[in-house]
Amino acid sequence: MINIALFGPPGAGKGTQSRMLLEKYKLTYISTGDMLREEIANDTDLGRQAKDIINKGGLASDDIIVQIIENKIKMNPDSNGFLFDGFPRTVPQAYILEGLMLRMNTSLSCMIALDVPKEDLIKRMMERSKRENRADDKMEVIQHRLEEYENKTIPVANFYKELDKFHTVDGTGDLDSVFGRIDNIVQKSLENMWLNFILYGPPGAGKGTQAKKLAEKFNLVYISTGSLLREEIANQTEMGKIAQPFVDSGDVVPDEIAIKLIENKINQHQGAKGFIFKGFPLTIAQAYIFDGMLWKMGSKVSCVYDFITPTLQSIKRLSARANTDKARSYDHDIDVIIHRLDVFEQRTSLLREYYRKKNILQTINGVGNEDEIFNELSDRIEKAFKILR
Repeated sequence: MINIALFGPPGAGKGTQSRMLLEKYKLTYISTGDMLREEIANDTDLGRQAKDIINKGGLASDDIIVQIIENKIKMNPDSNGFLFDGFPRTVPQAYILEGLMLRMNTSLSCMIALDVPKEDLIKRMMERSKRENRADDKMEVIQHRLEEYENKTIPVANFYKELDKFHTVDGTGDLDSVFGRIDNIVQKSLENMWLNFILYGPPGAGKGTQAKKLAEKFNLVYISTGSLLREEIANQTEMGKIAQPFVDSGDVVPDEIAIKLIENKINQHQGAKGFIFKGFPLTIAQAYIFDGMLWKMGSKVSCVYDFITPTLQSIKRLSARANTDKARSYDHDIDVIIHRLDVFEQRTSLLREYYRKKNILQTINGVGNEDEIFNELSDRIEKAFKILR
């Protein structure tokens, strides 16, 4: 999740640049000015409270602002992130925003301030007043709003400078040039954001082989729940002893064990670019758990690659693996193999639909040679990096 605050005086062009950022990064737009005008137009209680203040060029009370913003955030729980235009304008509002972000287990990624000379600002707003007939773009109101900005909002810059999140951008020139300067800052902020991929499919689909190669190519951390469980079993840990009967029979291990192992592994790699997960989630309940786990860490699932592999192909692959040094204990028993495939099929439809509704599920043809599948996955992940970063 990436959260951006676009900062600057009235008339700096925040709205225009916001639209360009929204289009590129698919963010949810939060413009306090637009939302307040909508409340006023709809004659809501909040709108009536804010009307007189806005018409005089003042700032709406923080009580009003925080209610409007919180409602907007709650309406978009699956957003890639939020773009704040016109908020925060004061240091108290900066603390409010940090509190709202904290409740979402995330934080503001960066604050970008557009720097435009005062005479240019006045000219832009007077022209806008003629075009849009906005009551808050009259000369006396413009002067008051600029004074408000100077007196109250500049300290916000110092607030975010201390957090090393404040960046100034030259807001003059053509739109594309200004956007290019903004985008460079966003890209640097994205370097610290995890990309998380799930390889999903039946036992014997070849997920582990592909996951290891992809992790190496894209410098991601590979997390295999099966490998973590086998390590616990080999070391005869308490979790390993609990998990062993489930693993041997081909059943899903208790969620509490899988969660703890995955969380520990992620916490060992906080500086990672991202993760490739295999073997979790396997159920709809685990999908909700996994989303909650990543949300707690300020992250989310980027994409799920669903390996479509015929049952006979899976059986052949698992039976063949039984004769190699990569064999698992359950590969030698055809009844366990069939049971594992049955368990997968019983649970798969709900899980696929869950990720399909989030628009992050992509199918992969699991039939073919290893290199063909790897090349297809590599192309998909490269595209994901370009889109998400």
